[in-house]
Amino acid sequence: MEEFLVRRKALMQANPGAAFLIPSPVLSIRNGDVYHLFRQDSDLYYLTGFQEAESCALLLEGRLVLFVMPSDPLKELWEGKRYGLQGAQAISGADAVYPITELRTRLAELLKDTQRLYYRLGRDASRDRWVIAVLQEIQQKKGRLAGGLLPVMDPSSILGEMRLLKSPGELELIKKACSISARAHRLVMEEVRSGMVEREVEARFEFLVKSQGCSRLGYPTIVAGGSRATCLHYHTNDQILEDGTCLLVDAGGEFEYYTADITRTFPVGKNFSKVQAKLYDLVLAAQKQAIGMVAPGVPVNEIHQRASEVLMQGVLSLDLLPAERSELGLKAFYPHATSHWLGLDVHDAGMYTQEGRPRLLEAGMVLTVEPGFYTQDQDTWIAEAYRGIGIRIEDNIHVTSEGCEVLTVGVPKERDAIESLRH
Repeated sequence: MEEFLVRRKALMQANPGAAFLIPSPVLSIRNGDVYHLFRQDSDLYYLTGFQEAESCALLLEGRLVLFVMPSDPLKELWEGKRYGLQGAQAISGADAVYPITELRTRLAELLKDTQRLYYRLGRDASRDRWVIAVLQEIQQKKGRLAGGLLPVMDPSSILGEMRLLKSPGELELIKKACSISARAHRLVMEEVRSGMVEREVEARFEFLVKSQGCSRLGYPTIVAGGSRATCLHYHTNDQILEDGTCLLVDAGGEFEYYTADITRTFPVGKNFSKVQAKLYDLVLAAQKQAIGMVAPGVPVNEIHQRASEVLMQGVLSLDLLPAERSELGLKAFYPHATSHWLGLDVHDAGMYTQEGRPRLLEAGMVLTVEPGFYTQDQDTWIAEAYRGIGIRIEDNIHVTSEGCEVLTVGVPKERDAIESLRH
């Protein structure tokens, strides 16, 4: 509770006269009368630690006002125990707690002296409409002195800046997620065999991270065999793994709301083929050099630039880009960025630029380094042996005061270490 309170105080002290309205996600239907499993909004959790659905946090004048589902024995019989008003106050340290059904009616009174409102528009149209209706009500009550509607601003940039620098407590949770996920990746790497279906690997990874304490996955698991690894966000996971191909597994467990994000590529059989080995070694070299760039004061874009330089040198040395295709450049093989922030979200909050310039890395940031190389089956201008191969290697990196710390060393990435596990 203390860390949540510190965050709220810092937010309000830096934004006097402002109010922050942060609702939980709207429950969505999966099919029929079955809902998708609920996960709290990351900003709401970051500021309150409160995890229930149908909730909303209002921060203003140094106070936390929480709106939650009241106790209801009949509904709790079917859906599980609720905190209720008293329980929510005890667990969050809120200054006031009201039923979620009273949010709209109380909001105008609570916001009457606010100078500006931070609320993220565009996530739920019906909620947006009644928030605007409340602002109109406040304007009408003030009359001609109102000066227009209360300004509504997106809280993403402010909260993103806060979330970008991790506290020691947050780092411990991220390290736990990374350690658990690395062990799961290593075991999966040992166990995969030709003839398995991709979703078997997916299920095995999920079992391993949950059995070690993760409450959920941090994002949908990618298990892509063969040429399916050239699809960056492949999620079908329904094909049979074949000897002679590679398997790309991009997966991370979420521990206490903080996620890991690890990718490894390894042979379905015992060894990489000669062509696969050449491309794998190229990606690994790019990743190592990119990780070597991570340190305080380094512009974040330079990590991608370094990885790209190494990959492009490989393209030229392997003669993969004929003159008539030279305009494609590296994008033909490497269409995504090398890094993203990591934390409560797999693509975590925080800007990548400051005042129009690439952001400088700071101690306390956590990011991924994940170069890849992808050749499509239909790329007939590439030698046939090189077509339909997708390789990505991804680790999670903590920026320290002296350089960086790789949080995912528990899963091997050296080619000989991988092949020794596969025997």
